Amino acid sequence: MEKLNYYDIVEKILNPYVNITVGEGAKVESIADRANGHYLIMFVGWRDGAHVYGSLIHIDIKNNQIWIQQDGTQEGIAQQLVKAGVPQSDIVLGYRSPFVRQFSGFGVGVENKSEVKPLKEVSR
Repeated sequence: MEKLNYYDIVEKILNPYVNITVGEGAKVESIADRANGHYLIMFVGWRDGAHVYGSLIHIDIKNNQIWIQQDGTQEGIAQQLVKAGVPQSDIVLGYRSPFVRQFSGFGVGVENKSEVKPLKEVSR
């Protein structure tokens, strides 16, 4: 079976977000560093005299896994990746702690097993 091109899949999923409206005075910017596997969808500008700046989506591709560092979407980037054929084990919810990730059904994404601390047993 041919390995999926995660860079192409991520770019295809993120492309529609560039056209969303975030309000008058603010705009959406797509920042892609394919060579290093970094993708951001940012909103930036001014609204009602206040500076608007933030990350809607932040994805990194590292160690043959897609790391979702930020997901401000309603539908969920992880679910879109699964629909596109990416195995859940190759999707890491980077915004969750390494301990919690092991229960998510998605990839754990730790390089050092000491990052995942086991539950302490409660004496009864």
